[in-house]
Amino acid sequence: MVTKLSIFISSCAFFGSVFLFSSCNNTNSTSQKVNEELNSTVKEVVKFKEIQGFSLENFKIDSSSVKNGQSFSEILQNLNVSYEHIYTLGNDFNEVYDIRKIYPGDKYYTIFKNDSNKFSNLIYQQSLTEKIVMSFLDSLNITTIKKPIEIRVEKASGTIKSSLWQSFVDNKLTPALVSKVANLYAWSIDFFDIQKGDNYKIIFESKYVDNNFIGVGNIKAVLFNHKGRDFYAFRYLSKSKKVESYFTESGESMQRALLSAPLEYVRISSKFSNRRLHPIKKIYRPHHGVDYAAPSGTDVVSTGDGKVIFAARSGGAGNMIKIKHSFGNVVTKYLHLLRFEKGIKVGKYVEQGQKIGEVGSTGLSTGPHLDYRVYINGKAKNPLKLNVPSKDPIPENLKAKYSLEIAEIKASLDSISLQ
Repeated sequence: MVTKLSIFISSCAFFGSVFLFSSCNNTNSTSQKVNEELNSTVKEVVKFKEIQGFSLENFKIDSSSVKNGQSFSEILQNLNVSYEHIYTLGNDFNEVYDIRKIYPGDKYYTIFKNDSNKFSNLIYQQSLTEKIVMSFLDSLNITTIKKPIEIRVEKASGTIKSSLWQSFVDNKLTPALVSKVANLYAWSIDFFDIQKGDNYKIIFESKYVDNNFIGVGNIKAVLFNHKGRDFYAFRYLSKSKKVESYFTESGESMQRALLSAPLEYVRISSKFSNRRLHPIKKIYRPHHGVDYAAPSGTDVVSTGDGKVIFAARSGGAGNMIKIKHSFGNVVTKYLHLLRFEKGIKVGKYVEQGQKIGEVGSTGLSTGPHLDYRVYINGKAKNPLKLNVPSKDPIPENLKAKYSLEIAEIKASLDSISLQ
């Protein structure tokens, strides 16, 4: 017998199952609808590669290298740029970039519009830090873009086993840094007399572009130990000259009134002597100078600030320059020059380190070399034994301040472990 209670229970079960089934269907339907809406609104993001700032979505980009003897004019003509435009680039934009300055092996990029295949830009990679962008599409233009250089302060050290050069190479330091250190200590240390066991500690700047090393910057401080003696050098802003120079621990300038040598030489072929056998005349006579053997054409620089008082041919001395310097009564002579630097003539004021000529073999000479001479108060002096004064030391009234200001970098230098 079917009771009202059983009918009621059956009805509840039926409607419950209908409700449950209906809810599941609604849920599936809603999810599907949401997914469809998401799929219709979410688009795939395509990232196009960029080369030299131009997207491959809109541009076609090719790269090439400058060939021997190739000019910008030739490159642009091959890209169907008119002679008129080439002339305008060379004439109207000369102050921005001189298009004659193009070198074999340098890389350049040609940019074309994808939709029209029209030539748009040429990018010349002048250096790691600078590129030249030539625009042709909308209007003719040349711009220079410079990449920022990141300066990192680095530390290094080393102990010399054979030579300063080899020690730097072994410690993965650049030849440019070796040269900077050698020039810095030109008056303090004879690098031809470097001893095994001599050591150095150095704090210096390295330059990076896009995380790539491109060269060394300034040396901040150096400690060179030679024959058991410490030689410090600190880069410091001199209040008197308002430029950064290098000074010793006691405030003496690392720069002397005269450079130790007027060129980068291979060897000393003949020293100062009061009685030397002349290689050509075969007679004994004084040789009041130092002969520096170097390849013909090697740059010769003035060893100090001064005025040119002679620049001409002078018998056995060949092409010779004489400079009267601005300290004491000092005159220097430079003999057997191949040629004089442009603009070097009597009355010309020259600065220390300025190029004045090139090594040659003019006059009585058996081969390319520079005969360098120094006269003080009219008397010949041995250039290798001069006690030349410091050029611009820290003034006495500022030395205490100087010592205080270099204390931190000196402590940092001392703390470097020797390699």
